[in-house]
Amino acid sequence: MIILTMYIAIFVGAYFVVSLLQRGKDAKGFNSLKTVTFGDESAVTPNRAAAFISVITIFLIWGAFTDSKLVPLHVSGPFVGATSFTYTAKNAAGDTGQGKVSILVHKIGDRPEKPAVAAQEGFVQNDSILVGAWRSKLINVKRNDEGYKEDGYQIVAIDGRPIKAGESVEVDDGKVALTEKKSLNFTPKKGLQLEPIWMPAPEAVVGRFIEIAQQGYQNFSLWEHLGWSLIRVIVGFVIGALVGIPLGYAMGLSGWFRGWFDPIVEFMRPVPPLALIPLVIIWFGIWETGKIVLLFLASLWIMTIAARAGVSGINISKVHAAYSLGASKRQLMWHVIVPNSLPEIFTGARVAMGVCWGTVVAAELVAAQKGAGMMIIAASKFQLTDIVLMGIIMIGIIGYGIDILMRKTERWLVPWKGKH
Repeated sequence: MIILTMYIAIFVGAYFVVSLLQRGKDAKGFNSLKTVTFGDESAVTPNRAAAFISVITIFLIWGAFTDSKLVPLHVSGPFVGATSFTYTAKNAAGDTGQGKVSILVHKIGDRPEKPAVAAQEGFVQNDSILVGAWRSKLINVKRNDEGYKEDGYQIVAIDGRPIKAGESVEVDDGKVALTEKKSLNFTPKKGLQLEPIWMPAPEAVVGRFIEIAQQGYQNFSLWEHLGWSLIRVIVGFVIGALVGIPLGYAMGLSGWFRGWFDPIVEFMRPVPPLALIPLVIIWFGIWETGKIVLLFLASLWIMTIAARAGVSGINISKVHAAYSLGASKRQLMWHVIVPNSLPEIFTGARVAMGVCWGTVVAAELVAAQKGAGMMIIAASKFQLTDIVLMGIIMIGIIGYGIDILMRKTERWLVPWKGKH
């Protein structure tokens, strides 16, 4: 919630600052000649300042919450260092005594020496523990105290504040809880920074990328992993498009085709590709055929619906105009229907490609020896979050690159989109 609040605040603040700086600059080019821009998609172009600030904001928030050395500001981190608290115990005779627990909170992975314990007179003795940052530690202080096995023995206070079983008390640099079995549990302050196992710092992810790029991962290079995933996605997507687009055209042009296939398409459309994995394995096996079929199904219904919507959305006046000029059905198809349906098809293709990339990770879960998804899943089993995050970023970069390529192709093939 804190991260979301910060992100929204930066978004709003950046919007007003950039708007203020850009105020007074005259619009140039085609859009400046338009009298109406709100609601006109062609008048909306990505604000480069917003795109730049968006990326920088995500990076700064990521670094601030992971103690990255690449960013200047950080949120509060976990407590690391020496601290202590006292506890008061009462024995069966009703006598009370006070002991001190010395604590050294260390960074994860460090192996420091346990703090020394000073001996004292009385039935209550001092104790010491080591505890890692973000962790908690059970302290069995009773084992050092005389008479702790007697029924009347109990811990009654922490730092002079009364405590009962099941309660906790805030102390310097942490919190102490008294369990139902009368043991103490110390939890150091965690701060707002994320533990590396949850979210590693940017430099850790970059370092892991360089390491895997040079040494590979599980007997295959990084480029082989990414290449195989890319091949699977493209093959599955292309087959889905080759089947889905003609099917969508047929459904848009023929009532019989639409009536026959509409129940099938609408039934399969909401079924997630991941739910089909068991059936795909049973029918097509665990090797490449099964993976390609799963990706094919992930794109098929999207491309079918996109092509059908493209045909259905054609302005009927264009069809009448073509017929009035003597166009045949074939000419109508190639010169009116196909060109005017391309915007919807490209939109569907971009969506289908994204779904295929999301599906390939699950597809490579089954008997894959190489692939970006396989790399992510294998790393997650060993809690190697830096590799998981690296794989996700690489998939995102490749997917974003393909999307840019599709948009450029669309502008080349459909230059009139949004201009009439």
